[in-house]
Amino acid sequence: MGSSLSLLSACAIFPRFSSLPDFDKEVSAGLEDISIAAIGLVGVPYRYGGNTPKGGFDCSGLIGYVYERAANKKLPRTTHEIGQVGHSLGNQTPAPGDLVFFNTQGGPHSHVGIYVGKGRFVHAPSKGGTVRLEKITSSYWAQRYTEARRVVPSRY
Repeated sequence: MGSSLSLLSACAIFPRFSSLPDFDKEVSAGLEDISIAAIGLVGVPYRYGGNTPKGGFDCSGLIGYVYERAANKKLPRTTHEIGQVGHSLGNQTPAPGDLVFFNTQGGPHSHVGIYVGKGRFVHAPSKGGTVRLEKITSSYWAQRYTEARRVVPSRY
């Protein structure tokens, strides 16, 4: 029983897809304003429940703030609810401005960031941290990547 349980929990951190998208491929959906707005918030402190630059951000608060200002799109407040909006890109390479989701707490939509291109994403990672830019292909994030979603229509 114990070995079965550890095997199941280990599987929970692997990607849902057989391989990661090609993050070296550059694609555009005309959503670059979203990624530029996200990059502009790098360095803002993390705060659980935070949703403004002055008050700090948690991951879903950052997403809501950026999308409302850069794309005039109001999103739900929780990461799980945001993960139900728009459509999954499957194994397609996300475009700057798309959302990227990770399994960090046992669910496919337990953490979210904004893809900004060249294999990087912006997110509000954790207590004591700040909004930052990271490589999605690092071993930590690649193992936890679950999907990319486009939540606003492509502008092309």
